[in-house]
Amino acid sequence: MRRKRSGNSRALLAAAALACLCPPAQAAIIGTCTIMIGASGTMKSNPAINILGSKQAGGSSAGATITASSLLCTILNLLDCYSVSAPAPIAFTSAPSGGDTNVTFATVFRLDGSGADIPGSSPQRVTNGTHTIQVDLTATKSPGIFPAGNYQGTVTVRCE
Repeated sequence: MRRKRSGNSRALLAAAALACLCPPAQAAIIGTCTIMIGASGTMKSNPAINILGSKQAGGSSAGATITASSLLCTILNLLDCYSVSAPAPIAFTSAPSGGDTNVTFATVFRLDGSGADIPGSSPQRVTNGTHTIQVDLTATKSPGIFPAGNYQGTVTVRCE
């Protein structure tokens, strides 16, 4: 007894041929990038009370340690498999009433003790190994001044 061929076999063959014509997918980095949070930063106000920032007098940077490790980067002797960034938040984590109104945020960071400020949203490539990062957050209120009270801001450090 003979079996009838299914019309689906031609469709499958056509789909397989199309799959072969597609460009290759980007290879994923196989490895890890670990961020260990260190010291919290401290934001202080300027004399006009319209800027709160860790770079103001009496303020301090937040710190973390980043450890990047990728077997693929090691095998291929690549120097830049992971990128680090610290984009600015869109609001305070906590603030008194009116504290978030008309506020813009900016971040900068420094890698491995470098004195050069890097804008927070500008990813910087890092090699395999351990790196230190210092992060500064600035909040500017315009127009007006910051109301009295406690403020807290959180910057997310990314390693991608």
